[in-house]
Amino acid sequence: MPRYSSFEYYMTSQGDTFDLIAYDLYGNEYLASDIVELNPEYSGELLFDAEIELKVPVYEERSESERVAPWRRPI
Repeated sequence: MPRYSSFEYYMTSQGDTFDLIAYDLYGNEYLASDIVELNPEYSGELLFDAEIELKVPVYEERSESERVAPWRRPI
């Protein structure tokens, strides 16, 4: 799982969920747990109202060599 280096703010729309936000921002709903981790006060919310400001992770870009399996990297 990628780790985030910092966060930025995201304004919710009516009906947003943690997994929908993660999918919309990162293309991966499984990163929703990182959004929950940054917003523990909203961890019990299933559906958000509009105009709630949440912290969302900013992930570090991985270089091409970091995305390649170690045994396939050039020497």
